[in-house]
Amino acid sequence: MYFSASQALSPQATGQSAAHLLAQSSTTHSSAVFLVEFGAIILGLGLLGRFAGRFRLSPIPLYLLAGLAFGEGGLLPLGTSEEFVAIGAEIGVILLLLMLGLEYTATDLVSNLKTQYPAGLVDAALNAVPGAAMALLLGWGPVAAVVLAGVTWISSSGVIAKVLGDLGRLGNRETPVVLSILVLEDLSMAVYLPIVTALLAGVGLAAGSATLAIALGTAGVVLLVAVRYGRHISRFVSSDDPEKLLLVVLGVTLVVAGLAQQLQVSAAVGAFLVGIALSGEVAEGAHSLLAPLRDLFAAVFFVFFGLHTDPASIPPVLLPALVLAVFTALTKIATGYWAARRADISAKGRWRAGGTLVARGEFSIVIAGLAVTAGIEPSLGPLATAYVLILVIAGPLTARWTEPVALWITGRLRRPAMPGPGEGGMPPSASAGADEALDERSAADRA
Repeated sequence: MYFSASQALSPQATGQSAAHLLAQSSTTHSSAVFLVEFGAIILGLGLLGRFAGRFRLSPIPLYLLAGLAFGEGGLLPLGTSEEFVAIGAEIGVILLLLMLGLEYTATDLVSNLKTQYPAGLVDAALNAVPGAAMALLLGWGPVAAVVLAGVTWISSSGVIAKVLGDLGRLGNRETPVVLSILVLEDLSMAVYLPIVTALLAGVGLAAGSATLAIALGTAGVVLLVAVRYGRHISRFVSSDDPEKLLLVVLGVTLVVAGLAQQLQVSAAVGAFLVGIALSGEVAEGAHSLLAPLRDLFAAVFFVFFGLHTDPASIPPVLLPALVLAVFTALTKIATGYWAARRADISAKGRWRAGGTLVARGEFSIVIAGLAVTAGIEPSLGPLATAYVLILVIAGPLTARWTEPVALWITGRLRRPAMPGPGEGGMPPSASAGADEALDERSAADRA
């Protein structure tokens, strides 16, 4: 007993005890700093979201600016919580694509492919080519060109859906055209993301072709199974207990996303395919349960992207980003106008469809984030950040003002050739009124 006490009080034992207490104290301090940092991030995001909601703006640009402020070269760089934020960002991307898949059924996707694929091809040609051309002009190489093509191609489904609701256009005749283009863009991600993943990984032609074949085969099998056996899958996942439903859907999604990433197909594509496979009441229940989680981790994802972008790197690429934003805003307007005209929508509806499609957002950042992680071109991330900031702010404005501005300009151009009062013909105001009445009747019929 005396020996044990002496040993406990020996200098060696005392030193070990002190080291243990010091390590424990350091761990406690790190945990406290992490909680304070991460709590401050979540609180700040909540306040920014409320501020954006008050002015009916998308919170995405504010989240990106917050990441810039607290990232490398920002006002107050974070340290302790960055690793957890990185994991949260990955979950955010997975939930974004899962929720997107829940919005559509396999039947809807197949129908849109059959009827709207020309609009999807025009959309890709008009909006992906400018991004690729800009990357090549800047000397970034072919891989960066493929990445920037995706950044400029894909519109923001989340921002556009919110804008349509805020402007009360969900029942308009042109809205199905807009949604069809968004569906085709989202579906194309199942092919595009595996290609980008393979290119960024630097795999050879044979391995890249195998990866693409696996992705296309997986997507085809999932669509086939979802069409024929979707009800059985949904019945298996279904549960009257919200807690069990949430755990099963989230668990299946993460497992499939992990397996997809292991096969170099992309975790996001795996999550998207899980969402497509679920339908009916299960999809609706999972959507309502996962929406808060999606909003939380998606916000963390945008912050994480900003954290890895040095604010000092944005001014050198601001001019190319602005030029690209203006040019691709016009090409998106042209895309929507052409697609709506093809569907026999009135002139006012054509301009509304074009202006609505301008916003870029979450998926442009997802694509750019893959390139930033791979480190292929240091300036690509800052350019993508500036580009998205410009168009996510401009998108709601173009959705609101493209139609009246375009009609005013076309009216001014046509005025000399229009017959005057008493010379016959329909005045421009009457023609506009007829178009508006047609849109209102169509909206009422849809309602």
